[in-house]
Amino acid sequence: MHNYDAQHIQVLEGLEPVRKRPGMYIGTTGPDGLHHLVYEIVDNSIDEALAGFCQQIEVIIESDGSIKVIDDGRGIPVAEHPVEKISALEVVMTRLHAGGKFDKGTYKVSGGLHGVGAAVVNALSEWCEVEVHRDGRRHFQRYEKGIPSKPIVERGDTELNGTHTCFYPDASIFDEIDFSYDVLSKRLRELAFLNKGIEISLTDERQGREQNRTFKFDGGVKSFVQHLNKSRTPLHEEPIWFEAVREGVTVEVALQYNDGYNETLFSFVNNINTREGGTHLTGFRAALTRTINDLMKKSKHGKKMDESLSGDDVREGLTCVLSVKVPEPQFEGQTKNKLGNSEVRGIVDKLVGESLSSWFEEHPRVVDNILDKAVTASRARAAARRARDLTRRKGFLEGGGLPGKLADCADRDPANCEVYIVEGDSAGGSAKMGRDRKFQAILPLWGKMLNVEKTRLEKVLANEKMQPIIQALGASVGNEFDVEKLRYHKIIIMADADVDGSHIRTLLLTFFFRYMQPLFDYGHVYLAMPPLFKLSIGKKTTYVYDEKERDSVLAEWGDNEKVNIQRYKGLGEMNPDQLWETTMNPDTRNIKQVMLEDFVAADEMFTTLMGEEVPPRRKFIEDNALSVVNLDV
Repeated sequence: MHNYDAQHIQVLEGLEPVRKRPGMYIGTTGPDGLHHLVYEIVDNSIDEALAGFCQQIEVIIESDGSIKVIDDGRGIPVAEHPVEKISALEVVMTRLHAGGKFDKGTYKVSGGLHGVGAAVVNALSEWCEVEVHRDGRRHFQRYEKGIPSKPIVERGDTELNGTHTCFYPDASIFDEIDFSYDVLSKRLRELAFLNKGIEISLTDERQGREQNRTFKFDGGVKSFVQHLNKSRTPLHEEPIWFEAVREGVTVEVALQYNDGYNETLFSFVNNINTREGGTHLTGFRAALTRTINDLMKKSKHGKKMDESLSGDDVREGLTCVLSVKVPEPQFEGQTKNKLGNSEVRGIVDKLVGESLSSWFEEHPRVVDNILDKAVTASRARAAARRARDLTRRKGFLEGGGLPGKLADCADRDPANCEVYIVEGDSAGGSAKMGRDRKFQAILPLWGKMLNVEKTRLEKVLANEKMQPIIQALGASVGNEFDVEKLRYHKIIIMADADVDGSHIRTLLLTFFFRYMQPLFDYGHVYLAMPPLFKLSIGKKTTYVYDEKERDSVLAEWGDNEKVNIQRYKGLGEMNPDQLWETTMNPDTRNIKQVMLEDFVAADEMFTTLMGEEVPPRRKFIEDNALSVVNLDV
């Protein structure tokens, strides 16, 4: 075990490194990595679109769970490679760092940079099949775990051009193979917005899950912003839009202010969603803040303001999409969450500053509305600072003290601890008596909470219903929220299975989404699933969670007349031991983890359900009324 010599030095050949260390190439072997495989293939098709050779892309979840991606681009070259002496298609599919993305005569800009996308998908698939339509002929090759089954073969004539890629991920590598239609839909919708005129369809052919969507937006990122703001009240009817090029970098921006209090900003580089931002986003924010401040100094507010507007002030109520095309982007890691090119910051800063200044000069009325909102936001933020200082002195934000109603747990390791946020003192009392004090904390709530969608941070901090939650979690709130300081890694919302309970769950989720969003990113939020019925006959007892399960148990038990059915109207009706057994015992309970798969859809839902605008909410109710099973019981 202590020897270390030449024989211990391993050389991994071909695609072995990918199968040995998949996380290096796709980030994770969980759901994110699984869906990343699809993005790699689709991004190749999008690169063909960027080069002007692709108009349609189809993504199909086949009935067996495999993925097929079809495009009408030029098709991957199939002739013999001059160096490798095998088909160029086989080179692309089986060699790392091989592809057309290195030749800027082929692709001026590209989302795929490292030449590993298709090869990585192939390496991590149980099987992969590629059919190329090119030069009037169909060419086909199959691979198994990255290795060609046989040489490329011709399959006859064709009038089409393009590439068809079909693959099934390797079950020995991925935790679970189950593609989410909603997750894929989000990404494909983004790509359609970012590439105006491109038609992208997504079809699910799995039994019982059949559905289809087609995305095509001739307005591009401008349409994207209008889509994001459709449930809000804009301050100006048309989004601000401009596109400019400098030093080979193309910057496209669409932005529109609304009367809300939240910032919604998406940034992209070569169609890749840079969720962690980067130099392009830094440059945009600097230019926007500087430009608005320059306008403010010349306006009626100039003499009244003691200090400049902050970035938060000028971005309150902003909905924006920033799309940058960079010839040689430097991403942090293969999953490309953050742009690192230092020169891009200055380019974006200058282009955005010039374009915004020019646009604002031609639209003075819009400028007045934006300045009025930013100045109001600045004053509200000053009030929030005072409220924050007050709450900090009281210990609400730093976790120094704990709310009086909190029954804390004994363990101090957040990874082991969970807190139940419980509706009502009665249910809270049962939960306190029924819990495991070692790792379960209970925080009872009383009455309806504040709807944070309709208010600013200073009112959140001053609200007596919100303070105990902020204080108990111990990680602050808003821009100061630090998920590393979280006192519990499971935050479980436990409310009655009725309209009031649903409302409380929605209010809490809205609060977490708007002011503690990393909770969802790290998977800390859960919903308790208390049973609806207790069924008993003689000494036999079981708990069921919906009418369908109840009917199934009754059918199994037979003599329904002798079965005692108890319908729980609220958590407070359960004894502590019943609450523990059905809802709190980790070995027997049902809880649902709340994850943020589609920010756009989530933002739209919270705005629709909890925002000021009534018509979108009325339409939502009308569209979904017939699908409601239990409005209240």
